[in-house]
Order: sequence, then structure tokens, then C-alpha cells
Amino acid sequence: MPDSLTKRGKIALFLAVSMLCGVLTAGLLVPATAVAASGGSQIAELFEHLPGELERAPLDAPSKIYSADGKLIASFYAENREPVKLEDVSQHMQDAIISIEDARFYDHGGVDLQGMARALVNNAAGGGLQGASTITMQYVNNVLIDAGVQAGKPVEELTISGTKSIADKVREAKLAVTVEREYSKDEILQGYLNIVLFNRQTYGVEAASQSFFGIPAKELNIAQSAMLAGMVQSPNYFDPVTNPDVTKERRNMVLAAMLKNGKITEAEYKEAKASGLDLDPQPIHSGCTAATMGDYFCNYVENLVLQSDVFGKDATERARLLARGGLTIKTTLDSRLQKEAQAQIEKQVPMGDESGAGSSMVSVEPGTGKILAMAQNTNYSPEPAASNTELNFNVDASKGGTPYGFQPGSTMKPFTTVAWLEAGRALNEVVDASRTFYPEGYDWKASCAPKNTVFSQWSFKNALPGYARPMTVSEGLTDSVNSATAAQAAQLDLCDIQDAATRMGVHRAVDGKPLSVASPSFIIGGQEVAPMTMAAAYATFASGGRYCEPIALLEVTDSQGTNYDVPDQKCSQAISKEVAAAISKPLQKLVENAPGSIEPIGVPAAAKTGTTDLSEQTWTVGYTQGISTASWVGTWQSYSSLNYVPVNGVAREFVDGSSIAGAQWTGYMEKVAKYYDTGGFGSVPADLLYP
Repeated sequence: MPDSLTKRGKIALFLAVSMLCGVLTAGLLVPATAVAASGGSQIAELFEHLPGELERAPLDAPSKIYSADGKLIASFYAENREPVKLEDVSQHMQDAIISIEDARFYDHGGVDLQGMARALVNNAAGGGLQGASTITMQYVNNVLIDAGVQAGKPVEELTISGTKSIADKVREAKLAVTVEREYSKDEILQGYLNIVLFNRQTYGVEAASQSFFGIPAKELNIAQSAMLAGMVQSPNYFDPVTNPDVTKERRNMVLAAMLKNGKITEAEYKEAKASGLDLDPQPIHSGCTAATMGDYFCNYVENLVLQSDVFGKDATERARLLARGGLTIKTTLDSRLQKEAQAQIEKQVPMGDESGAGSSMVSVEPGTGKILAMAQNTNYSPEPAASNTELNFNVDASKGGTPYGFQPGSTMKPFTTVAWLEAGRALNEVVDASRTFYPEGYDWKASCAPKNTVFSQWSFKNALPGYARPMTVSEGLTDSVNSATAAQAAQLDLCDIQDAATRMGVHRAVDGKPLSVASPSFIIGGQEVAPMTMAAAYATFASGGRYCEPIALLEVTDSQGTNYDVPDQKCSQAISKEVAAAISKPLQKLVENAPGSIEPIGVPAAAKTGTTDLSEQTWTVGYTQGISTASWVGTWQSYSSLNYVPVNGVAREFVDGSSIAGAQWTGYMEKVAKYYDTGGFGSVPADLLYP
């Protein structure tokens, strides 16, 4: 006892200790009012009004995103925790924590009055109350802190070890006794081992065991158990990574306590004490930056959760659920396709390539809209680096994409042909594709445009010479002739073309609105879209005209078994199956003729390439009956030409959609097509073939 404590102070302290112990004892045996009547004063009054039950909210648990085939994609947590049953915790770990924290755990009723009295005397000079907390009392304290955190209270406002007043301790003690009456000792120990902090964000023995040793808590040996048990007293100080020496000293102290309490033999003690810490730290991180695959798909799913009122009234509440609610999120991603998509992308345009070119692929399943793969040649990360970005090349701006998306070039042309066929025309009908200039005020028909709309002058060129001539619509689509598509549009209502595209899900990436008819150039890709939009639209051709909005979520449940509504499959018959089959015919011919790096993939397949005027954006969008994939390669920072730029060490005089984007589409689709349907696309009625 400090010398500064006077005789009078000692007497006062003795009375305070006696009062506290009396209150605790009396509170358990007789009504608190009786204690107050006998002179229990303010402490007894406080005891009377304390809650008699501990309200236990579900423990924070990580949310996890899984692929459709059960592979973990990423975890989200505010507290890295993996709750387990006591039977899944090594007996050595149980013995270690009891030996160092509460040797009489199985003997007392929640409060160790003798130990508390000693602690009061030893700490009186400092005015605080430390030590003497049983495991049950520590469990109560952790539950109270956890409840405060979940309620959104700042940690600094919560009562933690080392800052407790006598009133705090009394409250904790009463609740501890209540807990002991309601739960078995094993249940309390299990709860404690799952809630206690071991290190920074690491809570619970399972997460701690995985973090420091890379093994489940069930496999912890004596030395490992002693190290973890020693950490709970001061998790940041006894950090084996940053403070190995003091952590080892603390571990040996725990080993000594285990020996004293008969939990280990003298030989086991000596062997464990002589051992090193033998750490195998595991890099455990939260969020999509630590995704095991599909980091941008992960971010897409994260955005779906944060933007849906199904998961909370606002973004803050939804983020809290994602970080603390233990969600199990089963998605549509196929890990086989994801792995292959990433491999093919990096084969063509490696991460950090000196060209600065971006590359991406996204696949959806025709007839369901399930997103099967989503890959790109960058890392999802806010850290500045050539290969890092948080922008998802595959999706709209509202879902984490680039601000505007990318011009799709000639991949827009099939929608004009859809409108052409729906107007009663035919694939083999000849159009005059000689015209590449339309003057200001040309009489474009656009019934949905404001009255008195005057169209600006529009001039363009074909990619290759010799195509400004009469040709069939089918030839114009296969060979991607701009003037042929314009000749079709000149005989149609632009709004019918817009409507056909809209029915198939095509919209602007910047704001989700339909393509504007204010300029006819939209028919050959003059307005920006996202790759996933194009993959889903082309899936309509593969599925017999059935368009399905892309979906990523299959099932979401929380740690308590609550099921959350996920968006229903939204599909519609956007075009007739006959028109869908007719469009596939010239697009199949494109694959069979193998332009550039596109090659037949061994099963029926159809595709369309797209290239902007200066080769800033290049595309191949194509499908089998079971998979529709958009492949994009382009510039996303400077929007400069890819011509003559070394991409993966190869400089090309002219880069079009069949070059790099076509190569990665072919390489990918020939590997993965077998996993889904590979049948044909149906027969085409004669009236759609011939005028």
C-alpha cells in the first residue's frame, strides 16, 4: 500500500471495500432496499436501480461474398471475428485463458469478492478500480461495449478496462451474477472467447488463431494458447508482430500460471517456455481490396447492397450491416469463368502495361441475366499506381464505373437491323451504302424528338475503302459498314432504333437514360455505354429474344438466419425469337470468317466488333447460346489512339475491335463455352431473309 495513504485513508478504504462487498452479497441474497436501510448509501441505491438482465445483441460477424459455386470472394468486417463453439476451441486454450484471467472460474458465482477486495485496496491510491474481474465480468463488460458500438456510440464514450469507477464495477458485478444464473459456465466461456479483443480488429479466438498462426482454434498447442491468452490483458502492447519480446515474456507468465493450476506438466511447461513464438501471420483484410478473385465484381455487389433500402434505411445503416451483420451473400459469379477471364485479359493487356490501355470482359447468362464473370486489367485499390483504380470499366457510373462509359462503335449496329426487320424488311434486301454524308437539316424521321428538331450535318467514313456501294443488309452487318447502317436508318424512324435498343437494355452509362436520337451517330456507337450493358443486350439474341436485366445476387442471409429480399429476375420478350435468330445469322458469319484475331471457337457462336474513329475504344461483343461476353480494350485516362502504341510489347498500325479485344474474347470463349449451353440459334423464316 502506498506510503501516502494515511491511517484515516486506510480506514475509509476498508469501509468502502466492506460496503461494496456487503452490497454485492446482500444484493444477491436480500432486497437492495434492505441494504440501503442499513446504511448502504449511494452504492446500495445504485445497485437497486441497476438492470437485472444483460441484453445480448448478436455478435458482430464478418459479411462474406461467395461465388455461385461456393468460393469465397471477399469478407467485410469492422471486427475480424469468426464465432465458434467451445468444442471447436483447443482445451489448451481454455486452460490458458482461465489460468491467467480467472483461476476460480468454475468455482465462483460470477463475482470473486475476495479478489475484488484485494484489488480495491491495491488500486485505491489511483482512484480507479482494476483487476479482480472474473471472466464472467469481463464477458459482461465486452457485451456492454459491443452493444454500445453497435448502437453507434464512439468508443471513447464507452467504459473500458482501466477507466471504471466503483459504480461501473458494481453494475458489472450484478450483471455477471445474472449471467451466471442464466447460462452454464461453458456457455459463458464460449461467449467470452468469441467476443474478447486480441489485437486491433481481431476479435475472438478463432480469428486470432487464424491471424497469427494460420490454423483453427481447435488446433492450438500449449505455447500458442498461452500467447493468445496473454494478449487479452493489453492487445496492442502484447502484439507478437510488433512487440515479440514482451509478448513472449507474457506468454511465459501464462505458462507459469497453467503449471501452477495443474493444467500442464513440468515437462510441458519447460518445452513450451523454450519454444519461439513461431508465428505464421496471415494477411487478413476487409473489403474488395483483399478479394481473392473478382475484386471489381465484389465492388459491384458492395454497391448493390449500399444502394438498396432492403439492407437499411440509408447508406450508413447499410454499411454497418455489411461490416457487422454477418451477411452471407451468394452471388451469380462462376469462379471458373472468372479465373479464365482474368487470365485472358492479362495475357493480352497485362496489368501496368506501358501503353496505359485498359481492358475488361464481362459475361452474362442468356435467359437469366446472371453475371458470370467480371474482370479487368487493374487492381481494385485507391492507392495511386499504374495498375490501380477503383473505377470498374464494366459497369455504369452509378455502380462504380467510369464517369461516362465508352463509345461502343459498330457493336451498336445490330439494333438498327432489329428495327429494320421489325419494320417488315429483310436481311438480304439491298441498300445503297454509297452515302457517307448527310447535310444539316436532313429529313431524318424521329417521332420521339421535339418538334422542329433540326439535325446537324453528319459525315463519317467506312473503316475500309470499297464499301461505299450497294450491298445487302446482312453483308453490311457482317462487314461492319457504317454507310450501310446509315442507309437503313435513313429509311426508318430513329426512335424505333432507339426503342429496339432500349427494350434490350441499352442505355447511357453516365445517367442510365435511353440513347439520345438528337444525333443519328448513335446508331454506329456515338454515345457511351458500359460493357455489361452490351453483354446483356447481346444475350437477348442468344436467348431467342428474351432480355434479362443483369443480376448478381442469388441469396442474402445474416448471422441470425434472416433472409433478405434480393432483386427478382426481370426478363421480357424484347424481340421475337425469329428476329433474334435472324440477327445471329450475319453475326455467326463474322466469327466463321475470322477477321483479325477472332477465330471460330468450336461451337456455334456469333459476335460483332466495334472500333471508334481513332481506335481509342475497341470491342468484341459475342455469344454462344449459354454465355454472352463483352470484351473491351481502350484508353480510359487520356482517350488517345491505340494505333502505333506498343500494347503488351506489340505496336500495330491499326487497332480495331478484332485485334486485341477480339483475341481475348476468342481465347476466353473457346475455354469456357463448354460449361454452358452450346446449341444453335434457331432457323430464320424466309420473310426475314428475302424481301
